[in-house]
Amino acid sequence: MNDNIKKNNYLPSGTAALAAIAAVSSAGMASAQEYAKGNGALEDFSGAGFAASPQWVQIWVFFMIAVFAIGLFVFAWRQPIARWAAGGFLLAAVFANVAFPALGLPPLSGSLAISHLIFWTPALVLLLKRRPFSNPAEGRWFRIWSGVMTFVIVTSFVFDIRDAFIYIRHFSGVA
Repeated sequence: MNDNIKKNNYLPSGTAALAAIAAVSSAGMASAQEYAKGNGALEDFSGAGFAASPQWVQIWVFFMIAVFAIGLFVFAWRQPIARWAAGGFLLAAVFANVAFPALGLPPLSGSLAISHLIFWTPALVLLLKRRPFSNPAEGRWFRIWSGVMTFVIVTSFVFDIRDAFIYIRHFSGVA
């Protein structure tokens, strides 16, 4: 097993997050189709929800996907941080669309925010800890990508933290 995984041991935090999500699930929860379409925490952000979102949100999502895709297709073969970012991106998408419905929770923007927080955090921790964007020993293009990737995750977390709290508060019954 990778020494970084052993040292940082992300498993307990991920397990705690899954337990918290399971704790707020309940049988007979409304499906995503019963919610308005859009990018709000309690809105369905499927294809129709994405189309109903403001143009700046659509541009941001395309930009974000492009940055993650560059990490996957250009840097993941040589850079472990890029593998963490790409893996986190893919797991977040699968988790939000599979695990939440399996728990009886509708896959809304807030659930996607929770999955971002769970699966993107390891990449952000590594990016901030190792700071490849400021390391002259790294290649120029990887430094640029890692700086942009750090910006993308931090900026997304500004919105995701708020949306995750709204989602959890709503479905846990806490006013």
